Amino acid sequence: MKMMKKAAAVLTAMTMAAVLGACGSSEEAETTAATNAETVTEAETQEEAADTEEETTAEAAEAEESAGGVIVMGTNAEFEPWEFHDGDDIVGIDPEIAQAIADKMGMELQIEDMAFDAIIPSVVSGKCDFAMAGMTVTDERKVSVDFTDTYAESSLVLLVQADNTEITGSDSLADHKVGAQTGTTGDLTATELVGDENVERYNSFFEAVQSLKQGKIDAVLLDSAPAKVFLAQNEDLKQAGEPMNKEEYAIAVQKGNTELLDQLNQAIDELQEDGTIDEIMNKYIPAE
Repeated sequence: MKMMKKAAAVLTAMTMAAVLGACGSSEEAETTAATNAETVTEAETQEEAADTEEETTAEAAEAEESAGGVIVMGTNAEFEPWEFHDGDDIVGIDPEIAQAIADKMGMELQIEDMAFDAIIPSVVSGKCDFAMAGMTVTDERKVSVDFTDTYAESSLVLLVQADNTEITGSDSLADHKVGAQTGTTGDLTATELVGDENVERYNSFFEAVQSLKQGKIDAVLLDSAPAKVFLAQNEDLKQAGEPMNKEEYAIAVQKGNTELLDQLNQAIDELQEDGTIDEIMNKYIPAE
């Protein structure tokens, strides 16, 4: 398109010079032709300058976009202290670590709250760039997503009513109703322990604990950190037996997105080395 414009401009100038040459003196024709040639050259120079400026602006915008932009995290903000609501804000261990990661990447963090069992599908579909939700690395989940290096560890525990003397650990759960949050490792482990027919599934651990307090179920199987929160807030509950199933928490990304995976791993490594992750963890889970 650019070359056609230049050719048209030159052709017009030559035609004008030829017409003037036929009607006037050769000197006037030469002067007119020279003037037109200068005009064409000036127009070409201005056009080239405009094109260069446009290309430079586009390159700058592209560079800015690659260095910044918004990165979207999927979570389920019903898992205190890992992620929970504080007024209109979503706070907790994972949001703070995610913010530190986004800062290192020079990006703006946006958090999307959703049901836990919708998180991995949202990453697979590209609705979210990554997932942080106190998410345990499992072989089943690895089929759908890729995981970063581990950034935290946890374990599962059983909560029962304080006056319960029948349930003393996972080996005494037979024929009892166990509550868990849908899609979590607590859900999977409870199913293995008591069978699918004896598992009551809830959208959040809060709902499961409320059912436990009301006597609708006999126990709740959940991660140790939120269990500590519930125990601190409810004197009528206790932990039954020892923690089980040591788990590793990691960030989930779309399968094959090695570029993002590498960036997240680098950020996690730096935040572990400078003590940021430990500082955030100790803020929400004080050492006993």
